[in-house]
Amino acid sequence: MKYQIVKDYSPARFKSAIGVNKETFYAMAEVLRIAYVKLHSKHNGRHRKLCIEDMLLAALEYLYEYRTYECIGASYGLTKQNMHNTIKWVENELIKCGLFSLPGKRVLHSSENVEVLLVDTTETPIQRPKRGQKHYYSGKKNGIH
Repeated sequence: MKYQIVKDYSPARFKSAIGVNKETFYAMAEVLRIAYVKLHSKHNGRHRKLCIEDMLLAALEYLYEYRTYECIGASYGLTKQNMHNTIKWVENELIKCGLFSLPGKRVLHSSENVEVLLVDTTETPIQRPKRGQKHYYSGKKNGIH
């Protein structure tokens, strides 16, 4: 999904499709824009094929929808490795800024609401045909000798 498509979505539809509010998305994009300008002021390398918003959308698709790099790369016309590098760069820059973070593992483990799902995976006997036909087969061939 490209930014040109989702930018005109209503706030509710945007959050449903992307996983974050529009305001949060634009705040993330601004952090990435600053980091991108800093990166390219030091290095005069090639610019990325995707705009900042598309890079952020790709990273959010990876995190929100659990899509593979290959699948997301195909959507944006990039290879799996390029998409991996782009998403990792976005994640690292958002972590570095410190404004966007998930609660740590301790918070998640100490939550009061714990659900347990048990799956019965015990072995059950399978009815199989008996081996061999020795009790009624004489060994003689019928037909022409």
